[in-house]
Amino acid sequence: MSVSGEMLAFLGLAFVAVLGGILLIQLTKVVHMVLALVFTFVSIAGIYLLLSAEFVAVVQILLYSGAITIVMLFGIMLTNNQKQEEEKGNRWRKILLLLGILGFAFAVYIGIYNLDIPVQPTTLHEANTEQIGIALFSKFVIPFELMSVLLLVALVGAIVLAKKDDEGA
Repeated sequence: MSVSGEMLAFLGLAFVAVLGGILLIQLTKVVHMVLALVFTFVSIAGIYLLLSAEFVAVVQILLYSGAITIVMLFGIMLTNNQKQEEEKGNRWRKILLLLGILGFAFAVYIGIYNLDIPVQPTTLHEANTEQIGIALFSKFVIPFELMSVLLLVALVGAIVLAKKDDEGA
């Protein structure tokens, strides 16, 4: 295996993504958990950049690292959650977490050890966003429009449900 700059960048981004996920599970303060989640989202966007998927990386940063994280933070902070003190020194929880992480890492290693992906000719670096737009508005125009209608129905439903809560209070 040759060590290149791209490989080092991937390993660094993958390490930050996994570390952010582990911290998300382990931390107890909501703000710290959201920051760990942001680290995970941004590192995954970096992996998308390494794969020459610039459009997906920008969407990842705009939607997940920006909008969804802020909505999650406000949603959690504005809810009435009672602060419950946990046992800090629960050794069994930490041992089970470590065993789960090691088991997952072993399963992933076994799954990709002998994986043989055939090389296919591709045009990765040629007008990614243009190719996505052409495919989206030619081959996939009906599913795209159905998704927009579904999202509109979900938005109207959320407004109706929120309005009912306001009337009952």
